[in-house]
Amino acid sequence: MSEYNRRNFLKNAGSLGAALGVSPMVVPSRAWGANEKINVGVVGVGGRGSYVARAFGTVGQESASAQVTAVCDVYQKRINKNKDELATKFGNKVDGYLDYRELIARKDIDAVIVATPDHWHARIAIAAMKAGKDVYCEKPMCHTIDEIKAMIDAVKETKRVLQVGSQTTSADQWWKAKQAIADGAIGKMIMSQGSYHRNSTEGEWNWPIDTAAGPDKSGEDYIDWKMWLGGTSSAAFNADRFFRFRKYWDYSGGVATDLFFHVAAPLNICWPEPQFPHKVMAGGGTYIFKDEREVPDTFHLIGEYAKDHSVVLTSSMANSQHIPGLIRGHEGTIIMVDHGMFEARTDHITLKAERRVVGKNQAYRDKFGFDEKLTDKVIPVDMKDSMTSHVSNFLECVRTRQKPRLDVETAGCAQVLITMAVQSYRQGKVLFFDPKAFKVVDRAPRA
Repeated sequence: MSEYNRRNFLKNAGSLGAALGVSPMVVPSRAWGANEKINVGVVGVGGRGSYVARAFGTVGQESASAQVTAVCDVYQKRINKNKDELATKFGNKVDGYLDYRELIARKDIDAVIVATPDHWHARIAIAAMKAGKDVYCEKPMCHTIDEIKAMIDAVKETKRVLQVGSQTTSADQWWKAKQAIADGAIGKMIMSQGSYHRNSTEGEWNWPIDTAAGPDKSGEDYIDWKMWLGGTSSAAFNADRFFRFRKYWDYSGGVATDLFFHVAAPLNICWPEPQFPHKVMAGGGTYIFKDEREVPDTFHLIGEYAKDHSVVLTSSMANSQHIPGLIRGHEGTIIMVDHGMFEARTDHITLKAERRVVGKNQAYRDKFGFDEKLTDKVIPVDMKDSMTSHVSNFLECVRTRQKPRLDVETAGCAQVLITMAVQSYRQGKVLFFDPKAFKVVDRAPRA
């Protein structure tokens, strides 16, 4: 790319229009041969991106369905390391790029993994879809409310498959809970609650820093800092911001976007239908980690929904004890994870009946197999690996053109909740969502 074009791209990259400024042509889906592999490109090959790339490679090898053929990052060392390791492990040539547009422009790439910092997710995902690629986009889905709407519209316009990479939504417990709720096991839904707590150096995003790397370096130590910023600011290079981006508002929502997405997304799967929140409020603060971070180390949110139920989520990076994750109804409660951590694998969920409401309801006891004492019912759950299931589901949908498990609309409902929570915390006020205008407002919209 010429320096002139690069400068103009960077000048305009701060607006969503830069993402949408790709050719609007919709590329039709093609038929797949039984043994034909899906070629995958990965944009962002830091810790998470390299893990996801290997997951795709492993699933692809087992099913002969996919192979990673290109990687991209703004840090040259990550490109070198991943393209060589993936080529060695999976037996095919892997190319490397500093500019994601070169990867997306390749006609032989069928699907793109987006595993960059949050502020690039929507831009790259939309560009990839408009170039005819299906997309596996890491959580959170994106960074702003406007980007949520733009991604939903792009999927509809291009008819591409987009799976959001919160792999826990492919765990069996959520689908078993969804069925139980649909069958009437908890009656009218009242409240969902969850937590995500941890207490470790990496848990609070103080990941290692490569002190030799930077935009003024050469060779594998080079970082394209201007590209990475993506128009968020014109800040001078800051290694803490680059290597520990989740600590800064420009690139992340902190606890909300890193952790609460893993709770909000599967809850929207369990519920009778995915829903946008009606009202959101948030609190917390930086109580322990007084370093360069802008985001709080302790964070809570309450989301209220028009269909008379609420979500209460709590989290801290300075204490590792969870509270039970559950969904409450008037007639019963489903405990999703006994010890509280929503991402954890489990071999069961538990249904507890409300004695006052259903104690004398023989029809309820017969339907759900309760004895007269209303002893808790344990519902077995398949212990399959959720990451493998999530990637397999995406690859299958690439071939069949079916809607993936965590589609853009369901993920968008979760993203609205957590993005509003970030805004509520930063603005110090209660916020409302107007779904018709698709925007956050200060007063409840008229019905």
